[in-house]
Amino acid sequence: MNSTLDIKVQDQSELPGLAESILRLYKNPKIILIYGPMGAGKTTLIKEICRSLGSSDSFSSPTFSIVNEYSYPNGKIFHFDLYRLKNAEELLDLGIEEYLHSDQYCIFEWPEMVENMININYKKIEIEVNENIRYIRIIKK
Repeated sequence: MNSTLDIKVQDQSELPGLAESILRLYKNPKIILIYGPMGAGKTTLIKEICRSLGSSDSFSSPTFSIVNEYSYPNGKIFHFDLYRLKNAEELLDLGIEEYLHSDQYCIFEWPEMVENMININYKKIEIEVNENIRYIRIIKK
């Protein structure tokens, strides 16, 4: 059963609280897909999610490396940026199936290509921007 929550974010200072809410809501899916246009704040939100999990690693967008790995007290967080991938075969070459079934956090930016490969529960976050206000929709699938 799908569940949805809509949140309005007017200022970046609200992101730490939003990240904590995302982790509390729909407790377990450790797979998080984040959709939004360029500059919507996807990477910034992911950094806050990592901090909320207790990671103190240095965070950056994995645009060129495709995946960054961070540590947190209970395991690992894999942060994917799929913007540059051209097809699903590149995802398979990356070992995506192993990541998805690792029971570690897998957080995706530009996840359009991976969504149909996921056969377990996940959180889908959609970010819309209108006049510097972010509208966040969180969906459990």
